[in-house]
Amino acid sequence: MEIFSRAVGLAFRLAAPMLLLAMTVGLIIAILQAATQVNEQTLTFAPKAVAITLALLIAGPWMTNEIIGFMRYIFELIARTEVR
Repeated sequence: MEIFSRAVGLAFRLAAPMLLLAMTVGLIIAILQAATQVNEQTLTFAPKAVAITLALLIAGPWMTNEIIGFMRYIFELIARTEVR
């Protein structure tokens, strides 16, 4: 149960920045579209894709370190268990 809760917590920590960024960019674009009355679907997708790509490039090392730390925790648990 502890492994599962840590895995879910890690998934939330890794996904939250990207989701919040996509939501923020989408909201800004939606406000601009409402103000200018331009309803182009590409105008919504392209800025989100660019923002997420840049965020992944910036946050990638942190995300990798988080995953490596979790895997070390898993392997330490495996090493501590007794073989029957």
